[in-house]
Amino acid sequence: QVQVAESGGGSVQAGGSLRLSCAASGRTFVIIATDWFRQAPGKEREFVARLAWGGTTTYIDAVKGRFTISRDSATNTVYLQMNSLKPEDTAVYYCGVIIQGGSYGSWGQGTQVTVST
Repeated sequence: QVQVAESGGGSVQAGGSLRLSCAASGRTFVIIATDWFRQAPGKEREFVARLAWGGTTTYIDAVKGRFTISRDSATNTVYLQMNSLKPEDTAVYYCGVIIQGGSYGSWGQGTQVTVST
């Protein structure tokens, strides 16, 4: 089993920055990628970014150039650095790990990000 926990959310003004963390524990050796998703009030959960263990990163167009996903392999933590935040980035952010076989192994409880004007 793999467990993940997000942290780092908060409230910022537009243009500000936050760094989210996704800490994995347990059988972390089965993880092959980590995704960040977000869910705004009244909307469906949407994919935001992915970091594959080979180093490939993927972002949705809405966050390209503003968000950066990275990993500290020593601590099994994946980060989402969010700069130039906009009110439309307001959402609960979730991380999910993809394990060998291609399925999602675990999801965190989410962390709230609120961006005000």
